[in-house]
Amino acid sequence: MNITGKPYTAIIVQARLGSSRLPGKVLKEIEGKTMLGWVITRLQNAKQPDDIIIATTTSEKDEAIVEEAKKYGVKYFRGNEDDVLDRYYQTAKHFGVELIGRVTSDCPLIDPALIDEVLANFLSNFDKYDFCANTLKRTYPRGIGFSFVKFSALEKAWREAKQPYERVHVMPYIREHPGIFSLCSYEKEGEPLNHLRWTVDTEEDLQFVREIFKRLKNPGTAKWTDVLKIIEHEPGLMEINKNIKQKNLKDL
Repeated sequence: MNITGKPYTAIIVQARLGSSRLPGKVLKEIEGKTMLGWVITRLQNAKQPDDIIIATTTSEKDEAIVEEAKKYGVKYFRGNEDDVLDRYYQTAKHFGVELIGRVTSDCPLIDPALIDEVLANFLSNFDKYDFCANTLKRTYPRGIGFSFVKFSALEKAWREAKQPYERVHVMPYIREHPGIFSLCSYEKEGEPLNHLRWTVDTEEDLQFVREIFKRLKNPGTAKWTDVLKIIEHEPGLMEINKNIKQKNLKDL
């Protein structure tokens, strides 16, 4: 526990330069910063988390990720390149994180205010849940998803998850065992917007995000609803990456 009596909470961001669809994407430039730089900047504007930690790999090429973490003054840990569940577990263990937030480095529009909202809800129900996410049932646009998990639950998943996709994607074992773990699904009110694609896997996705950032008045703190207003005003922007399909979780 930290000095406030709350569990030590850190957002752990997985980041590496290897990417099958868009190699080196996390260091691609968007309005004067790298994509990872925007992820960090936006997370630094969240008030509830105690820390941000970049979880990268021991691969030599990912030294550039370490340098980016240093540039923004955040902690980092280097672990297994392929077993991302192990990388998260070892990162959390190394820094003594009690409540782990998971964010991927290809989501530069991650919303700090939404993170604060979900985390506050989790902390107020800390004895009730092991895991809370806004992706258990997707109602938000893809690209602003995140989850929080207690270290004890992450450790159990680390010990018991055996399938390759459970190790690469970190949270499936927890999500798929509601009889073992107590899960909290955080969903938006009204019509689901899971058909909207704001994550970056391809060149088209990157082009879309660049156009959005050009239009954001406060790109470090803008809410997801600000992005929604932009595309409602200019629906043609959605044409840029409308044909991109999300990879199946188990297609490894």
